[in-house]
Amino acid sequence: MKLVEEKISITDLNELAEEYFGDFVKAVVDIEREVAVFGGELHSDEEALLLQNGSVQKDLWGINIYPVLPRENWIEFDSMINIRPRENNRSRGIENLVIQKKIIEIINKLVI
Repeated sequence: MKLVEEKISITDLNELAEEYFGDFVKAVVDIEREVAVFGGELHSDEEALLLQNGSVQKDLWGINIYPVLPRENWIEFDSMINIRPRENNRSRGIENLVIQKKIIEIINKLVI
């Protein structure tokens, strides 16, 4: 797993993808701090690393990234950590379009 606070190359992202799943990499994004952890086997592992590094759970969202796809199609909003009935997110997806947009912006800023 790699905590990214500045930048990560698309090459490094591809290497992380190949390590576990081949064509995609799991990531958890902190939408408040604008950082992410890439490359865990489980979103919950990445979430735990962010929590240990000062993040707050309500700001953490799980996604999958397919680095070989065009950027407009490369993010999948799907993770068990996204199920939050108290926050009106009742599915594994991210139902709030504002949060989706913020995640896209953060990922596009972090991945060069």
